[in-house]
Amino acid sequence: MYIYPAIDIIGGKAVRLTRGDYSTAEVLSDDPYAVAEGFKNKGAQRLHLVDLDGAKIGDTKNYDIISKIAENLDMFVEVGGGIRDEHKVESYLSAGAARVILGTVAVENFAFLEAMVNKYGDKIAVGVDCKDGCVAVRGWREISKVSGFEFITKCRDAGVSTVIYTDIDTDGAMRGTNIAAYERLSEIDGLNIIASGGVSSPDEIKTLKGLGVEGVILGKAIYYNLIDLAEAIMIAKDEYDY
Repeated sequence: MYIYPAIDIIGGKAVRLTRGDYSTAEVLSDDPYAVAEGFKNKGAQRLHLVDLDGAKIGDTKNYDIISKIAENLDMFVEVGGGIRDEHKVESYLSAGAARVILGTVAVENFAFLEAMVNKYGDKIAVGVDCKDGCVAVRGWREISKVSGFEFITKCRDAGVSTVIYTDIDTDGAMRGTNIAAYERLSEIDGLNIIASGGVSSPDEIKTLKGLGVEGVILGKAIYYNLIDLAEAIMIAKDEYDY
């Protein structure tokens, strides 16, 4: 299993939200690159980057800082937020991103998702962010009528290999993640699941590992020292003394 420290970016700054509410944005650092370097120095090999401005308006507003991180740090970087056409997909991959995450466009233009998967294979992941079981779009500001679990199965059938699932109600709340959702998702064959949203203890990481998830994204829990990043990485690698 892999640990993905998360850096969410608004206006070129690293921020964290609570339950996806932009009005709760808290600036954690004016220098996302330095934050990413710090994660690498603590042993992180992977990184989850989100352009929150892009997710909201459908453009890659923070492309420069994200591409700088992807190009210069020797890490597996996955990027999401506002990527809704092939030019943006290609730009991030050319800049050094290992994987591009499609969210809103995957829901609203499934044919585009299929085309990108056919062309780029496992370099394309889908971010499925759910509230009350339905998929949210446009920076979580709109809730569709699309069932999250049905949509994830549809993505798998279209050749998607990795899905990043976030329960919006738990994201950033630091009260635990939706384990029941990941128990259900673990039953979908042929799909790598990355858990995101609310993971706030080493025990949850162990539980998710036991369910067979491919990775865990950590945000506020590591920024606020509820989870030690180095410890989380050791758990994921089976090198932790239980």
